[in-house]
Amino acid sequence: MLNSMFTSIIANGTVTGTTFLEATACSVLLGLFIAFIYSRTNRCSGSFAITLVMLPAIVQVVIMMVNGNIGAGVATAGAFSLVRFRSAAGKGQEITSIFLAMAAGLATGMGYLTIAVLITVILMLICLVMSLAVAGRNEERTLKIAVPENLDYEGVFDDLFEKYTTRTELIQVRTAEMGSIYKLQYVTSLKKDTGLKKFMDEIRMRNGNLEVSCGRITDSAEEL
Repeated sequence: MLNSMFTSIIANGTVTGTTFLEATACSVLLGLFIAFIYSRTNRCSGSFAITLVMLPAIVQVVIMMVNGNIGAGVATAGAFSLVRFRSAAGKGQEITSIFLAMAAGLATGMGYLTIAVLITVILMLICLVMSLAVAGRNEERTLKIAVPENLDYEGVFDDLFEKYTTRTELIQVRTAEMGSIYKLQYVTSLKKDTGLKKFMDEIRMRNGNLEVSCGRITDSAEEL
């Protein structure tokens, strides 16, 4: 019984109307599931969500149409390779989701519906659990502080960082305004229940009320 669940629904390499509809329905449902989980764990545009929904079915149809035809397979590989040069680099999770959608379409296109369902559900649940675990940690932020040139910035904010943050690392120093101002950039993780306004106000008391900003780290660091 278990072995029969992992056999292909395509008998002797012949695609029938019934097998095509079953595979297509499975591909669409898996695409919807992938898009749903991804949208719950990441910022997701409508265009990318639609791509995740449609990709398994598209790959499934391509695999079914190739089905043993070497010439068609080579032509399809060439066509897919052109898509890479029309696409911008994405985050690691975006690329992983796209590969998973393609893998699901590949499995359904070959008739292995059970394998497609199992691998998609298992991997997306792992993704969901890991995202929840990461979300439970203190979120890293970018802290930018401007200081006058006559202020020795090394160590001047250390007691504030110890009071309000769990970790702070200086990653960049640059000059501005003809060298009259130093701009410091830190990566920091705030402690829970930290009052951000109070933290920034105390920094302003040290840097002569010059510019201070604190925000989320952009996604560019996650690109591959």
